[in-house]
Amino acid sequence: MNQMIETGAAPAKEWLPPSVALQRFTPPGDLLWTDVAPVVERNRYGYRVGSLNLLVKAEVGSEVIRPQAIAPLPGAAAFLLGLINVRGNLVPMFDLGLILGGRRTEMNATKLFLILDKAENAVGMVIDSYPQPLSGLRSVTQLPQLPAMLEVHVSAAYVKDERVWLEFNHESFFEKLSRHT
Repeated sequence: MNQMIETGAAPAKEWLPPSVALQRFTPPGDLLWTDVAPVVERNRYGYRVGSLNLLVKAEVGSEVIRPQAIAPLPGAAAFLLGLINVRGNLVPMFDLGLILGGRRTEMNATKLFLILDKAENAVGMVIDSYPQPLSGLRSVTQLPQLPAMLEVHVSAAYVKDERVWLEFNHESFFEKLSRHT
């Protein structure tokens, strides 16, 4: 059953291992070449909730929208404001001011909704102003005093222009919150 088919083409050459093939490349003489990769500092985005400055996780998508109608959920905890529709996805909206500071956030024309993540992982919260791009954050060696509900969800703190910015893990925070409601 094993027979050769004559195609008239030259026989196929053996493939080189990738490490050998890469060593055969010689860059053109006019190409600037360096062994040191440039340091690229990524902007982070920070937002304010009450007296706290929180950072959006670097790999998480986010968007800011103007406040819209919130459909309340009967019997839900007071900090769960309800659901909003964002492009066909129902997004739970939370009042972090109530959760972390003990005071309900007053809804007014200056408030915004911050949506973190997307699809079924999306969560929303009321924020005080547009997130701001931050670069040149300096690491803090010791975390500041934090609300008890937030302590295990902040892994680091940074300083920029006399403000402390907290590395906030919203996934673990809202997951724990959902188990307690």
